[in-house]
Amino acid sequence: MEFRVLHSEVIFQGRVFNVRIDQIGYPDGRQSRTDIVEHRSSVTIIAIDDQDLIWFVKQIRVPVGEWLLELPAGVMETSESPADTAQREIREEIGMAAQSLQQIGEFYLAPGYCTEKMYIFLARDLYPAPLDKDPDEYMSVEKIPVETAIEYAKNGEIKDAKTLAALLLVQRYLKKGSAA
Repeated sequence: MEFRVLHSEVIFQGRVFNVRIDQIGYPDGRQSRTDIVEHRSSVTIIAIDDQDLIWFVKQIRVPVGEWLLELPAGVMETSESPADTAQREIREEIGMAAQSLQQIGEFYLAPGYCTEKMYIFLARDLYPAPLDKDPDEYMSVEKIPVETAIEYAKNGEIKDAKTLAALLLVQRYLKKGSAA
């Protein structure tokens, strides 16, 4: 079933996202208004070290007023590929880079109203290579055994959707009882 954008207007331009209103025409003649958040693509990284520990960040998320346990993640710069963004983000957020970086999935975060597409990477063979953190990021690094992280996801201790989805996707790449 085809649809057409009859009119599109950006009503807000911000540092992180824009908001536009589209007037949509459907084949049966109906029309509707759709509010859309325009957001650049992003990445999430599952960094697993040689001790089968997943590197997380714990950071304050002001919109929800909570400290959340999350995988390292970030927004792609205009000139970056998803893999370049993944390497930059783990260097900024956990101070490590990866010899092995494999894309294991991609998904839309909220396709009902947002354009953001997220790419998921598995990072292995980690080595120190820190970059400065972004000035608006306040976080600490936590290393958690793979099995414990999966349990945290199952029992509700992890509340971040991208982290939950990434932990689901990575399971097919892990051997029972190890990250190899």
